[in-house]
Amino acid sequence: MKLHTYALGYAAGIISALTMLLLTILNSFGIYTVATTTMQGMHLFYTPTLIGTITGMIEAGVMGFVTLYIFAVLYNKFAT
Repeated sequence: MKLHTYALGYAAGIISALTMLLLTILNSFGIYTVATTTMQGMHLFYTPTLIGTITGMIEAGVMGFVTLYIFAVLYNKFAT
């Protein structure tokens, strides 16, 4: 079975970006504030502001895409 590399990468990128958005929304209600602080330490461009959320979503999307794209490429290489 071969994985579709781009499909897996795009799915990971979209989920990562939406997770950043959800984290900011929950933080505005006072929920998961520790997770927001942790995410700020892990991501260079993320802050719980409008611009920080957008840049964090872009960063997380790119990181998610690249990570699972490389995973799929390696999986396909070893699975054959």
